[in-house]
This record gives sequence, C-alpha cells and structure tokens, in this order.
Amino acid sequence: MQEQYQPREIEAAAQSHWDAHNSFVVSEQPGKDTFYCLSMFPYPSGKLHMGHVRNYTIGDVIARYHRMQGKNVLQPMGWDAFGMPAENAAMKNNVAPAKWTYENIAYMKTQLKSLGLAIDWTREVTTCKPDYYRWEQWLFTKLFEKGVIYRKNGTVNWDPVDQTVLANEQVIDGRGWRSGALIEKREIPMYYFKITAYADELLSSLDELDGWPEQVKTMQRNWIGKSFGADIVFAYDVDSIGQAGQLKVYSTRPDTLMGATYVAVSSEHALAVQAAANNPELQAFIAECKAGSVAEADMATMEKKGVNTGLFVIHPLNGNKLPVFVANYVLAGYGEGAVMAVPAHDERDFEFATKYNLPMVQVYQGNAEQQFDAAQWQDWYGDKQGLTTINSGKYDGKDFSAAFDAIVADLEACEHGARKTQFRLRDWGISRQRYWGCPIPIIHCDSCGDVPVPEDQLPVVLPEDVVPDGAGSPLAKMPEFYSCTCPKCGAAAKRETDTMDTFVESSWYFARYASPHYEGGMVDPQAANHWLPVDQYIGGIEHAILHLLYARFFHKLMRDEGLVSSNEPFKNLLTQGMVVAETYYRTLENGGKDWFNPADVEVERDAKAKIIGAKLKSDGLPVEIGGTEKMSKSKNNGVDPQAMIDAYGADTCRLFMMFASPPDMSLEWSDSGVEGANRFLRRVWRLAQAHVNQGPAAKLDLSNLSDEQKAVRRAIHLAIKQASTDIGQYHKFNTAIAQVMTLMNVLEKAPQSTAQDRALLQEGLETVALLLAPITPHISHQLWQELGHSDAIIDAQWPTVDESALVQDSLTLVVQVNGKLRGQIEVPASASREEIEASARNNENVLRFTEGLSIRKVIVVPGKLVNIVAN
Repeated sequence: MQEQYQPREIEAAAQSHWDAHNSFVVSEQPGKDTFYCLSMFPYPSGKLHMGHVRNYTIGDVIARYHRMQGKNVLQPMGWDAFGMPAENAAMKNNVAPAKWTYENIAYMKTQLKSLGLAIDWTREVTTCKPDYYRWEQWLFTKLFEKGVIYRKNGTVNWDPVDQTVLANEQVIDGRGWRSGALIEKREIPMYYFKITAYADELLSSLDELDGWPEQVKTMQRNWIGKSFGADIVFAYDVDSIGQAGQLKVYSTRPDTLMGATYVAVSSEHALAVQAAANNPELQAFIAECKAGSVAEADMATMEKKGVNTGLFVIHPLNGNKLPVFVANYVLAGYGEGAVMAVPAHDERDFEFATKYNLPMVQVYQGNAEQQFDAAQWQDWYGDKQGLTTINSGKYDGKDFSAAFDAIVADLEACEHGARKTQFRLRDWGISRQRYWGCPIPIIHCDSCGDVPVPEDQLPVVLPEDVVPDGAGSPLAKMPEFYSCTCPKCGAAAKRETDTMDTFVESSWYFARYASPHYEGGMVDPQAANHWLPVDQYIGGIEHAILHLLYARFFHKLMRDEGLVSSNEPFKNLLTQGMVVAETYYRTLENGGKDWFNPADVEVERDAKAKIIGAKLKSDGLPVEIGGTEKMSKSKNNGVDPQAMIDAYGADTCRLFMMFASPPDMSLEWSDSGVEGANRFLRRVWRLAQAHVNQGPAAKLDLSNLSDEQKAVRRAIHLAIKQASTDIGQYHKFNTAIAQVMTLMNVLEKAPQSTAQDRALLQEGLETVALLLAPITPHISHQLWQELGHSDAIIDAQWPTVDESALVQDSLTLVVQVNGKLRGQIEVPASASREEIEASARNNENVLRFTEGLSIRKVIVVPGKLVNIVAN
C-alpha cells in the first residue's frame, strides 16, 4: 500500500473501475426494493459552482447509502437546457445558443464525473433536444384538444424597440433592460395551462406529503391561496355611465360591504376605457399604468395612485352611489379587474382613501373603550375575534360569521351576489416570444383556426443554427419555419412562432428518466410506475413554489392521461442551504463597489478567529469586509470547484461539504475547513497503511476479548449505530462524519501488539471505510481493496450493529457538586439508581466538597452523570 495518500491516482482508479463495470447503470428488477434519488438538474451555464457540488453530493450520499442497504437505486442526471441565458450569451458572443449550450454540457459533464457521482449516465436527458421536447409537444396537443390548454389575450411587458415581451425582472425603472425603451403593457394572444382546474387537488394533496418541509408546504398553500368569499354585483349608475350594466367584484370579506365607499378598476377595464375617451388626465394615467409592472409583488409595495372617472355604481344593499376610480394597484387578471374598497378596514384602501380624501366608514368595533384608528386597520379587520359590526344597519351587532352569512344571503336574494370559493393561483401562461425554447405545436389557419400539429408530424423542430439579435423572436422572421399547410384543410397556414416557458421542460423530466429512450410515448407507463414517485428529491428552497408546483401539476396531468398511477411526483423533499463566503470590496469614486475574490485577500483574525482586518495581496492596501453572502459572480466571492478538486481531490471537497453544516442549513466556505477535511483523510490513510503493511489480520475471536478490546469494539459499533441513524433517518451527514472521527481517535490509540488487537483494528478500519463510502467513495474504494477484499465497496452492504458489543459491564459516570465537575465513579452497568447515588455520595471528592453542607437533592442522568445539589 502506498505510503502517501494520492487522491488524483486513487480517484482515477476508482472511477475507471466504476466505468468498466457499469456500476451505476440500473434496470427494473421486479421484487427488489427500489430507491429513486434525484437532485434538481442543472442549467448548463458553463461550469459548476459550489452550490451544484453541494446539491449533487447530498444526493449522491443518500443514493449510495440506500444502495448499501441492498436497494436498486436510480440516480439520473440531465440538463435544463432551454432558456434566456443561452440567448444572451449567443448575442454577446455571436454564436448559436445550441452550440454554446452543447459545449457547456460537455464541460460540466466532465466536472460532474470528476466528483465521482453514482449516476446512471445512460439515462441522460437534454431538454433542448427534439427527442425530449417532442413528447411535451405531444402532451400539449392532447391537453389543447381537451381544453386543459387554451388561448386568450394576456397582459405582458412589451419592449417597443426590441419588439419582444420581457419578464418582470427585465424591466428596470419602467425601461427594457437591453434597449432602455419605455415599456408598455400590451395584450397579446397567449397559451395557458388551466392549472386552476387542479387548484383544489394541488392544495389538498399537500397533506399527503409527510416527507416535505412544512415551510415549503406553507409557501405552496399561500401561493395557491384558497379563499372563501362572494361575488358582489354593483349596478351601473345609468345617469353617469349612460347605459345599464353591472360591475362584478370578488371579495373575501363581504361582511364589510356596508363599509364600501368607492370601487377601483384596472386601467384595462371597460369603464376605464370609456371614461378616458374624453379625459386627457385619465388617458395619461392609463398610459402610466401600462408602463408599470404586471407583478403582484410590485403591486403590493408601489405607491397607490388613481384617477376619479366621474362614473358611479350603486351599492347593492344601501343604494348609495359609489365613485369609480382607476387605480394602479388593481390587476386586470384578478377576478374581473375590479375591487370594492373598504378603507376603514384595509391597508391598501386606507392608503388610497387617505391620499384622495375619500370617506371611511367603520363597520367593526371591539372594546368600546378602544379608540378606532383606521391606520391600525389590522386590529379592526384581520383579527375577527371579539369584533362586532356597527354602522351596518340591519346587520349591526353581528360577529364575522353571522355578518358574512346574513349579507351574502341578502345579496343572493336580490340577485346581486353569490357565495364563491376562489384561488389566488392563476392559470399558467406559457407563451414566450423567444427563440431558444420548445416550439408550441399549433398551426394557425384562416379557415380552421388554431389546429394542433398531428402526432405523426411531431416534433416541430427548433432550428439550431440561429443567432438571435434581441429584436423579437427570430422564428417570426423565418418563413422557412412558420410557412406550412393546415393539417385539416390543406390551405396555406402559419406555424406558431412562440415557444414554451422553460418551466414546462423541468415539470416532467423526472418521469422521462424512467424510460429516456422510449419511442412509444412520453413515458413507458410500466417503467414509470416501477420507479415513480421519486423517493428523495433534493434542490434549493428558491424552487419551493413555481418549479415544485408545476411539477406536481404535470404529474397529475400525466396521471390523468394514464401515463403514471401515483398522485404526487416526490415523496420526500430536502431543500439544501446556500453556500456562503466572505466578501471584500473597495468603494469606487462613482459610489459603486469593486469586489475582490477571497483568494486574493489576506485577512487578520482575532483570538476567536473572527476577521478583523483585510488587505489585498497584490497591493497590500486595506479592503472593506462585506460579510458572508451567497457565492455569486456579482460579489466575486465564488470558489472554483475544479480548483479545489485539482488541489485536494473530490473526496476532500465532498467531505468538507458534508461535514461543515447540516444539509438544510447554509454552509460557510472555509479554506481551513477544506484543509482539515484533507488532513482527516490523510490520517485514515496513514493508519490503514501502517496496518496493511504488517500483513493480513487474523479472524477476531469474540469470545476472548479483554476489557480494553471490548471498549474498542464498543466504539466501532456505536459509530455504526449512530451513523446509520444520522444518515438513514435524519440526513445529518455532519454528525455521522463526527462519529467516524471519534472512532478514528479510538483506533489510533488502540494497541496493535497481539493478533487479536490487529483483528480488532481490521474490523475498525473496514467500518471506517464502509461508513465513509457514501461520502468519500474513492478513498473508501481503495481502502476496501487494500484491506483484502476482492469485491468492490460499491457492492458491499452497510455494516450492521452487533448489539452485544454495545453491552457494557460497567459504566463511568461524571460526578458533579452543584453543577461543577468533581470526579468520576465506575459502577456496574446493572446498578440501580440507589446504588449509583450511594457510590457518588461516598466518592472522596464529593465528601470533600460537601463537607459542612446539607445534601438537598441528587440528580442521576442514566449512563451519563450524577449531580449532587448541596447548600
């Protein structure tokens, strides 16, 4: 056995063995327990970052552990390959997105392989390839024919210079991120998934997901946002509006209807358009609204502004005329683009009414001595307990439920309202006016309308040799792409040039992995049902809402098409924390910041290792300490994983990542931590090398162990027991590693003079190799061979606990007096509480420190300590 630990050679040899034996290629094996372990697949951005390394190492540890439990483990990998970054890179480098994407995939795949991940690469999927997106086009046509997908006009951010739709995050201060042009809100035809039809099931089946973090389930519940309320109908005031008609609003609080003092409509509402016809002020305001954001989050925080239309509607219960305002906080897509305003009991309405001096009517009161203050609207609205209605006529003196029921009953009786359950969730608009995405398989015919592309004409292939220029979608300028004939009537027609939201590809990839080469459909139902649902899914908390919600939705769509039989795609979810690192900068003359990579900075630390000063290595001048933040290009605080692997080996990186923090917590990068992980692996190697070089060990004779040898063997099996629980049950890899480190401390001090000692050390080193195998697979592979095994550790079973080894003849207990350590006692393992207490009282140190005192209480913590309380 080599004297020195050589990670480069060891890791190359292990990976060659796995490749030669197809160690991670799996197939369906009926009757054998399956375990499907999946980490969210990466976007091929160019190179791995530490977040990737952490995510995939966590998944790999779990996958390898379950393989050692004898399960048939599937761990696949692929590429979320469509999307805007490729288009941006293409414009910047004047290269086709396809070329950029495929080159990145090749490089990142090499990096992933260098980590030693137990991945079945025969199942690799790449979402920008026709053999993948063909099947989502197929599902699109099926759902379009069923009405689950439909086409309607939607409001978008339109860049008039680039002639393209922008995402909300691409609109900066009302202008396009690239062109700088003032953005318009525009209505264009778009395709929508009717996800709202599944809203109730998406909400209720969260209760089935016991293996998901509560935080994620709460976020999804809030996003779906089920609410109980009523549609309320306000008749048009014919005198001001000039015609009969109705304005419908949805409210979760019809009980406050008697406090409504105005209504507000969106800038796109028919009443807004009518009122603006001869009102320049209103026209200008509507134009301003159209230049604003269409994001709900922005609506919530923006300054509330509006213009009075001069129009009125009639309150359905008291007959009052309520003025109609156009307001920037009303979304056209929410209900029918109108809200009733109760400023005395709503923060948003209060802000608006205060600004425009509109009346406020208090309709709830609590303690009569408590002064009503509309500015404290939450006290008079959000907390329904102890409040009763006032200023509500016949509805006075009622609590929330009674007022709600009575008012809704009267609205229904006069046909001006009805009870309604509604969801915050909106149908999913998937149309994107971009090139690098999956083409929408629809043909537009003047005679036949929107016609799905027939199955035998799929896929609609995206041309890969296009270099976009940023001015609209290139597909719309390519007759060779969009010119076609109608499948129904044969007339000249035009192919849809919009592409799908890239969330579509990531919403079903987990199912395609089960049968990635299947030509007979989207998935092979037999293979899909063999593997699905995913047993363990791993990914960032930032995907808690949209990706996970859309994947759950797609799974139900596939179920309803008979492709899968389960209701949910992911049994268990682990959301890993971020990788963070120190940041350093200097302030520039223009007020900006020039960020420096931590590798280029020399730091000064205090006695507690806290950084108290820093200077740039290149010039020796001070830099500002920015604190720890998520590794990012913008803060220049990333560490190149490849540099770490080249310097220390993949096992060191994996060990540090798993040891530095529990997987669901943030991990703070530390060069000294990496070096510490490397030192530990060298310790393991040194002990094994010294042992192996003495020749083969004899078989351990369990019937002939000294007390000292029993203690060593107890440490071995205690480590097995704890690590099994930590990894298998709780995913606490850091504490599992700590157990192995504790065991190493014991083994290094254990005697090696007799054959029995060496046999015991052999068991200990085999245990270390097995317990580390999921975490540091390369060194474990080599150690296993050096320790005399002909089979590979990848095929070995996880070690089992010998419970008899844990049985102790005697126990050493700490003895405290008034909480301070005063000595130790050794008692038989079978000693009763009374015997332990008597032994502690008679300890000479206890006698010395309790002399002249009265013993008030003796606290015995079984197996650990005795605390004597005296005064």
